[in-house]
Amino acid sequence: MYQQTQAYLNQLTALLKKHQLWQAQPVAPEALNSSVPFCHDTMAFEQWLQFVFIEKVQHLVTHQQPLPRNFAIAPMAQMTLVNKNGSNEIIELLIQLDAFLGEPNE
Repeated sequence: MYQQTQAYLNQLTALLKKHQLWQAQPVAPEALNSSVPFCHDTMAFEQWLQFVFIEKVQHLVTHQQPLPRNFAIAPMAQMTLVNKNGSNEIIELLIQLDAFLGEPNE
């Protein structure tokens, strides 16, 4: 479970970098203080993927903590990544990740 999740995180990171949606500089600390889903009031979705989702899930994988279950990131990606480079590839990967973490794999 952890190995496959790590593979998805690696693929997602590679796609964001490939399509120039990876940010070299960290977001402002106050951007992380958002209380709305996906921090959509303080950062772009691809920033949320990089600075919140990937970081948090990477921490869970590294420390073999329980992984998030039954969530849906792909629909938000479908709404926010339209007309951005690589959106179809990123959305397809997120659909796979949503399905994988939605299954009883433990």
